[in-house]
Amino acid sequence: MDNPLWPAGRLRRLSPAELDDDQRAVYRAVTGGRRAAGPQAFALVDDQGRLTGPFNAMLLSPPVGAALQSLGEAVRYETTLSDRARELAILVVAAHWGSTFEREAHEAVGRRAGLTDDELGAVRTGTEPHSLSTDELAALRTTRALLTGGGLEDAHYDAAVAALGERGLFELTTLVGYYGTLALQLRVFAGEG
Repeated sequence: MDNPLWPAGRLRRLSPAELDDDQRAVYRAVTGGRRAAGPQAFALVDDQGRLTGPFNAMLLSPPVGAALQSLGEAVRYETTLSDRARELAILVVAAHWGSTFEREAHEAVGRRAGLTDDELGAVRTGTEPHSLSTDELAALRTTRALLTGGGLEDAHYDAAVAALGERGLFELTTLVGYYGTLALQLRVFAGEG
């Protein structure tokens, strides 16, 4: 069965039986790591055990795929950003790049983190929800500034550091780059956009 979040066409999804040792290590890191440990907002594998979303492309280059999946795990589970702030930032990246997979997957994750339908709709349309905390608003505004301007003016930098701390801002910029990379790979290998 074809997964609508990862359309067939450009990149053949590999079954677990087709993987070499290096690919199997990446597969195990994705399917046995922290993404798989908690409740799933989206399936990591299809009904034949093949990786979905951007994870299948990581098998093309196991050294790069392993590093990328490790970075993704770090930006999802090891930052000082709140769950809501993190998901808002990911959804801003998804909206900016028109990434259907990222939007659908992380709207589901965002709902589990407590984002409301109104908040999710506002992110989709590029507006600011009125219900956000200071750190959430800073994450949303900073992500938008990074995506549209490629950097931050001094005043915006100061506001981001005041709300998120230097560490939080570093983590946020890394998150924006990581999800931008996934959006690009989804555009190339899944034909999104």
